[in-house]
Amino acid sequence: MSFLDLYMNKNPLITSSDEDSKPVATVFGIPFDATHSYKPGCRFGPDAIRDSFNNIEVFHPELQVDLETVNIEDLGNTRHTVVASEMIDMVKKITTELIAKQRQLFILGGEHSITYGTYTSFPKETGYVVFDAHYDLRDEFADIKLSHASYLRRIVEDRGSENILHVGARAFVKEELEFLKENNIKTISDRQIREGKGPQLLKDYVSTFDTIYSSFDLDVLDPAFAPGVGNPEAVGITSRELFDLIHSFDETKIMGVDIVELNPYHDNGSTASLAAKIISTLIAMNLSQNQ
Repeated sequence: MSFLDLYMNKNPLITSSDEDSKPVATVFGIPFDATHSYKPGCRFGPDAIRDSFNNIEVFHPELQVDLETVNIEDLGNTRHTVVASEMIDMVKKITTELIAKQRQLFILGGEHSITYGTYTSFPKETGYVVFDAHYDLRDEFADIKLSHASYLRRIVEDRGSENILHVGARAFVKEELEFLKENNIKTISDRQIREGKGPQLLKDYVSTFDTIYSSFDLDVLDPAFAPGVGNPEAVGITSRELFDLIHSFDETKIMGVDIVELNPYHDNGSTASLAAKIISTLIAMNLSQNQ
């Protein structure tokens, strides 16, 4: 039996104009926020992102790509669980099955702990770029090790740090900074982005990989642009700065993407719109590369 049959609710909400053609990308959601520590509600993020995606323009004139004419496959959401270890096991099985189809994959969270299950299902040589206000390198948080605040430490323990780039951190504890330095984790700082150095630094990094997995924790943005997140941090980057960084992927094969920490209970629509724009832009960039 397929794990998709076992674990997915088969209730897709992203509408596709050309459902008879081969999908150019696959989307699924993970409505999990059981380890969240500040503003719970991220489990409702996947459907909020879908609703926004269905209501934004998806024509990209600068890339000569119109997503109205392609098939974006939406598998719906995983079944709900509040046990982190069960979620990780389920997500690894689903992601591994989907990777075999060799399509661009978009995973909608949910909290950031989902990435421990998704990224580690990709081949080990896949580069990892995470945009996040936090390092998420605590050994444990609230007495648990499988947490949104410690997922990246678990990845480093499993896979090492050589393929990891962290972008945009501005809020962390001493323990995390020490672990970061001990493991030589590469970073592009919030300050470097504000100084305009981020896009070229990111481009230089991704050029060393054949394929990239990128994780977008929406709290990397200043709350003025993205108020609807689980752990907002003041004095962040702008939406324009984020998309300048995203366009550094223009010559890179982005095979996996997750978008996490969207909390619709605290959103005015702008955060979900940004999440939808990230999906649209990365699909269009991937199609442009293949034209």
